[in-house]
Amino acid sequence: MTTPEWAPEREVTAELASALIGRRFPELRGAPVERLAAGWDNTVLLVGGEWAFRFPRRRMAIPGVEREIAVLPVLAGRLPLPVPVPRFVGEPSDDFPWPFWGGRRIPGRELAEVRPPDERRVALASEAGAFLRALHDPALAAEAGEGLPVDPMGRADPAGRARLTRGRLDALASRGVWKRDPAVGEFLTEAGGRAAPGGDPVLVHGDLHVRHLLLAPDGHAAGVIDWGDLCLAAPAVDLSLAYAGFAGAAREAFLGEYGPVPAEQEAAARVLALNLSATLAEYAASTGRDALLAEALAGLGRAID
Repeated sequence: MTTPEWAPEREVTAELASALIGRRFPELRGAPVERLAAGWDNTVLLVGGEWAFRFPRRRMAIPGVEREIAVLPVLAGRLPLPVPVPRFVGEPSDDFPWPFWGGRRIPGRELAEVRPPDERRVALASEAGAFLRALHDPALAAEAGEGLPVDPMGRADPAGRARLTRGRLDALASRGVWKRDPAVGEFLTEAGGRAAPGGDPVLVHGDLHVRHLLLAPDGHAAGVIDWGDLCLAAPAVDLSLAYAGFAGAAREAFLGEYGPVPAEQEAAARVLALNLSATLAEYAASTGRDALLAEALAGLGRAID
């Protein structure tokens, strides 16, 4: 049996986290610890009902953890939505060989979990567009981008992402959770001949999808989490959210706040929207996450709309 891509190399339990945190941070010793969330690269535990601690699950996530620790404190005061800020930093040691960190929890629920109807996403989309306009400011890249890699995953490359997406879609179709759409196939074929967008790279979140935008109870944006793919890249890498997460009036509101998007950036963003939606759908189908699966499949439709 093939090991899933998201299988952890190390799984930090609440008991282990309590021990690691208590030894390093005396002020948190004895605080209750509970599992909060998990993704491909990190396990998140809530400590004392207030602090969210991120522990890598795979060795390949370590550079991202280090980037979060270094850059998030710089970004926190420069962006219009809350982002996590490392307050407690655990260095590698004999009892846990990888770095980890904790910051004040940003309360909210994932967009993929809430799944508001498209017509109720307008205000949220406007807030997301304003957030990315601030994040993509060239001045911010000049201030906080030194030493960051440039698109290390090749997410702004339409041709490469189109190839990867076909495999994801084949897996979804074979599972019977997605019916092949000729329009998607035609779009990916056309994308296979496109080059990556030009221009100077900007500071990007790097993995901005429907799990990483948090919503407040009133439906407004509560914050943006999981910055492990933070890097320099074409704006399209983050603008994929405009095409996977929003449609119609909501997308218009997003772009109205963000500003004009050149055609080559839009094309790359749509391809990545397909890729991320297909990836999330495959993960959700394999792990029994019904809400995420429904949202990701809807994203496939929005991406070419």
